[in-house]
Amino acid sequence: QVRLVESGGGVVQAGGSLRLSCAASGRTGSNYDMAWFRQAPGQERDFVARITYSSRNTLYARSVKGRFTISRDNAKNTVYLQMNSLKPEDTAVYYCAADPVGPVDSPRVYNYWGQGTQVTVSS
Repeated sequence: QVRLVESGGGVVQAGGSLRLSCAASGRTGSNYDMAWFRQAPGQERDFVARITYSSRNTLYARSVKGRFTISRDNAKNTVYLQMNSLKPEDTAVYYCAADPVGPVDSPRVYNYWGQGTQVTVSS
């Protein structure tokens, strides 16, 4: 089992920045791909970004490309999401996920999830 704990959410004005962290514990020795998803009230959980274990490959949703950066520090078992130029439409609960077994942009294929952290962007 892998336990994921997100942190770093909060309230920020439009145009501001936040950095989310996701700390993994448990069976962290496996070479898991990691991802961030987000879910706004009444909406489906949407893909944000993914990073491979080696950090060699990343993938972003079109809506965040150029503004968000996913990275990881395997020595610290932590994945990050740097969010710049935030917009009110970025407001959502952000979830960390690990170990996809299918298309990496689908929330249905991830074996492990964190509890989420709220990000609110005011206009």
